[in-house]
Amino acid sequence: MTDVYPLSGTEKEADARQIVDRSRSKAQEARVDTPSASRRPRRGLALLGVILPAAVLLAWVLATEVVDVPSYNLPSPSDVWLAGVQLAQAGLLGQYVAISVQRVLIGFAIGAGVGVVLGAVVGLSRVGEALLAPSIAAVRAVPSLAWVPLLILYLGIGEDSKITLIAIGAAFPVFTTVAGSLRHVDPQLVEAGRAYGLGPVRLFTTVQLPAVIPSLVSGLRLALAQAWLFLVAAELIASSMGLGFLLTDSQYNGRVDRMFLAIILLALLGTLTDFVLNLLQRVLLRRWR
Repeated sequence: MTDVYPLSGTEKEADARQIVDRSRSKAQEARVDTPSASRRPRRGLALLGVILPAAVLLAWVLATEVVDVPSYNLPSPSDVWLAGVQLAQAGLLGQYVAISVQRVLIGFAIGAGVGVVLGAVVGLSRVGEALLAPSIAAVRAVPSLAWVPLLILYLGIGEDSKITLIAIGAAFPVFTTVAGSLRHVDPQLVEAGRAYGLGPVRLFTTVQLPAVIPSLVSGLRLALAQAWLFLVAAELIASSMGLGFLLTDSQYNGRVDRMFLAIILLALLGTLTDFVLNLLQRVLLRRWR
């Protein structure tokens, strides 16, 4: 009769990793590799995204140059460009962009971290869900501008209040996606990890978190978009720099060209940061598949 020796903790963890790796490899083998020729239509479809902005730009030029819409209602693209050049020459445009990007990234990082932790607690624990989910749902329903008076009262008019407001906006999309996706992790993977002696932390980092990477990155993209939305509200808090400040200050001064400039820059920066996260998503999906 063959003797059976109990596995050590290290061997159990190694076996659990092998089970997870085998499940990933099976999923990867099930995927059909896309030939290089089929990537060309995708590139063509990607170019379709340029059509609508180009059409809007053309209509904008025609409205200001041909129809002769008053500049105080709709400035021409050349007027908006000139406003940007003037701010850049004064050394303000780069500062406004830099401070807004800094606020968004810091607030996004804090909010995303809080969202992951709360989402893990609610998604993995029935007690945590019963305790936290109703309160988080109530806080999530509060409009962004409603937080401004309280943040000024408790944190003052410095950077802390602005970053906190952005973090509040960024936390909820991550929390929602992480909590929802963790509830639907394959139970066989979880049971296999537990059977081979993985503790709660190791089980979360090696089995459950990799299983929700696609949902997590999607939540991060939503959170980053939400952070840019909350930026304008954050820079209403006694701010003297930033794109949100440029937008509101131009409104008070009647500089419609600068208002359009601020809106366009916010759109471009939001698109750029979302593109970076999209690349990160592709890298992580290749890593964890």
